[in-house]
Amino acid sequence: MTARPGIASDWFAIANADSIASPALLLYPDRIEKNLQRMIAMAGGVDRLRPHVKTHKLPQVVALKRAAGIRRFKASTIAEVEMTAAAGGEDILLAYQPVGTNIERLAELMKRYPQTRFATLVDDARNLAAIGQVAAARGAVFELYVDLNVGMNRTGIAPGEAAAALYRTLCSTPGLKAGGLHAYDGHLHEPDPAVLAKAADEAFAPVWKLRAQLRAEGLPVPRVIASGTPTFALLARHEDVEVGAGTTVLWDWGQTETSPQHDFLNAAVLFCRVVSKPQPDLLCIDLGHKAVASEMPHPRVKLIGLEDAVAVTHSEEHLVVRSSRAASYKVGDVVYGIPRHICPTVALQSEVWAVRDGLAAERWPVVARARRITV
Repeated sequence: MTARPGIASDWFAIANADSIASPALLLYPDRIEKNLQRMIAMAGGVDRLRPHVKTHKLPQVVALKRAAGIRRFKASTIAEVEMTAAAGGEDILLAYQPVGTNIERLAELMKRYPQTRFATLVDDARNLAAIGQVAAARGAVFELYVDLNVGMNRTGIAPGEAAAALYRTLCSTPGLKAGGLHAYDGHLHEPDPAVLAKAADEAFAPVWKLRAQLRAEGLPVPRVIASGTPTFALLARHEDVEVGAGTTVLWDWGQTETSPQHDFLNAAVLFCRVVSKPQPDLLCIDLGHKAVASEMPHPRVKLIGLEDAVAVTHSEEHLVVRSSRAASYKVGDVVYGIPRHICPTVALQSEVWAVRDGLAAERWPVVARARRITV
């Protein structure tokens, strides 16, 4: 069965729905390209932008970014780094302190892709020494950024004397090169632009102070890599700062709520079907935990045409919703939805469909959802 009458003219609807298995994730390259241009404009140019690949994990989207002139990338896993390097990424930051065997894995990628510039993070003196030992053993040079905790309390070291001491050690350790400072402010997502700007100024004041101190000591601090999606345009106004927006490439409804001042297009849509009608006002849709990110509270997806839907149960393969419009749906009808959080939703897919001219035309394997590609 196809989509319900009345939505075929909408931008997200595909004409070949009958041939597409559900659940699936649809991506729209024309909208991605528009989002990239918007990202570049808001950042003040491609040289200020280091977008995160964790949102999409796809070499095809890396190719779209490179076609737009973007040369710098951010990644969270070794697999994402490998995918990006294989796709031609020229400059890649592993924005996740490597520990244990991941240090060796990164070193192997540096060897395999000598034309690519690699860097990563450090926030711990013992781990800095471990990275230095691998560098010495391999005859390699690791470029490192000291990771600063500006209030998210997830990773990093507070900007202050301990961070300065770690940076001095980095600058004096053979096999290591100081790239600068890194600070992720994922805890800043106030929808009011004035409140957000004030919070960003307060969070990053110690970062600018630390940078000035290190430079006054004669230490190289080439750049600061900073920001999440809500603050990337604000922080791009500072000198020698690269910003790392990620969600902007695909967008989702959750980011729309936290960043209403950003004007991006939804470029990722969940494609699903009604699989049962257990009661007159209930619809069971094949959009379980395995298809849409479930780490957020409901609604985890906004179902187009079922805007009044309220989640009743959500399990591995099923999403049951209550809606006053349930009577107009039949088993087999197609439903489209915008996820609340696109990044972990992509990671649940083994492949996505690229939609061109109203057709789901190409299947793209989600390469970097794997923990390991080859390394």
